[in-house]
Amino acid sequence: MTTQRETDEAVMAAQLGRPMRGVAAIGHRCPCGNPDVVTTEPRLPNGTPFPTTYYLTCPRASSRIGTLEGTHVMKEMQDRLGTDPELAAKYRAAHEAYLADRTALAEAGGFEVPEIEGISAGGMPDRVKCLHVLAGHALAAGPGVNPLGDEVLEMLGPWWEKGPCVTVDEAVDGE
Repeated sequence: MTTQRETDEAVMAAQLGRPMRGVAAIGHRCPCGNPDVVTTEPRLPNGTPFPTTYYLTCPRASSRIGTLEGTHVMKEMQDRLGTDPELAAKYRAAHEAYLADRTALAEAGGFEVPEIEGISAGGMPDRVKCLHVLAGHALAAGPGVNPLGDEVLEMLGPWWEKGPCVTVDEAVDGE
């Protein structure tokens, strides 16, 4: 009998097209029920430091974000960070929250990862360089934690409307 964790990992592997590494937990579930964000250990099983704690797995959301990244959205967000002190402060708080989450994961796993200390992801706290990471963080942390991630999610619209990007049967049978 397949456990929920095994099923989730099979779904995420099907979403990404590769086996999962360093899964700590499901960071968020899509309204369709599939995982769409994986919470990843800060050190992968092979010892590699991995700063991307919240990794977006849904190919539909990722594709839409890729389209956004092809526009001027990141530059506009970056420009706003330089002119809007309130937004910059909230973005810095998102960076600090991200680091705190990763530190808690490392402590729970009984290890340290000094190679990535103080480094979050997505360009935080001063740059905007990966909308995928910001959206993953916003989904995992919930609304109000990462202001730019929240904006990305709003721009995406309901990516899940057409149903699951991967069915459990496809994922489990495809192993």
